[in-house]
Amino acid sequence: MSLKKAFIVIVLILLIDQISKIYIKTHFVLNEDVTVFSWFKIAFVENDGMAWGTKLSDFFTFISDKSAKLILTLFRIVAVTGIGFWLMDVIKKKKSKTLVFAIALIFSGALGNIIDSVFYGVLFSDSYMQVATFLPEGGGYAKVFHGKVVDMLHFPIWSGILPEWLPFFGGKYFSFFDPVFNVADIAISTGIGILIVFNKKAFKDASKSETLDGESHNNPA
Repeated sequence: MSLKKAFIVIVLILLIDQISKIYIKTHFVLNEDVTVFSWFKIAFVENDGMAWGTKLSDFFTFISDKSAKLILTLFRIVAVTGIGFWLMDVIKKKKSKTLVFAIALIFSGALGNIIDSVFYGVLFSDSYMQVATFLPEGGGYAKVFHGKVVDMLHFPIWSGILPEWLPFFGGKYFSFFDPVFNVADIAISTGIGILIVFNKKAFKDASKSETLDGESHNNPA
């Protein structure tokens, strides 16, 4: 996959991700949800931490929530920079299209959530008990690097009491799927999934494969 095609993938995902987030942020009150189907809801929540709302301050109690947020945002910036260099390197070395596509997905998803963390606190007013406004006169709800990631996709596919015969969890209430996520999260998860499921195909050397294919055509058995 060429740099141009990878760039198109990244831009498309970023556009879909940011358009969906800005729409939700400017049309929904925090924790408001709309049922689209019985198994799918648009539910506006904001994530101030990592996956499932986990914060660094949950593990390191001596760190304040603001410091934990800043550290997490800076770590994300360093991580996405590294992923960007990795993407450029695999394109330059003409690695497999599968690997380039997977990294492009991960990069675009990580960058999409970083935009929220870095800029949304400055660009939007608070969404608590009100619909947020873009570029409010009194300033945003937080400083640069302290924004919250907007999530809205919720798939409550099934909930109920588990059968008594199940070990450990029998008779207990269970729901699938509780986490609320966004387009950027889907891109990251899909990219990682591709690297896991198609590991051999992703990490094969495309340039060597093309050379071997060329030699086989030039020297038929």
